[in-house]
Amino acid sequence: MSGRTGEVYRVDWLPGTDVLRGTCHCGAEHTAEDPVAMWDWMLAHPRGHQLPGDGS
Repeated sequence: MSGRTGEVYRVDWLPGTDVLRGTCHCGAEHTAEDPVAMWDWMLAHPRGHQLPGDGS
């Protein structure tokens, strides 16, 4: 890795389920059962996860 970006990505497991909840550094949230799909969603920023009221 070349350097720090200051971006924080978080993935939490929802206990009692097979669901993961991801939070992007921009604050957008997403749920998925597949960890690969979760990371694909996060790393595709900003495509696919605009914040409500963002208008973009």
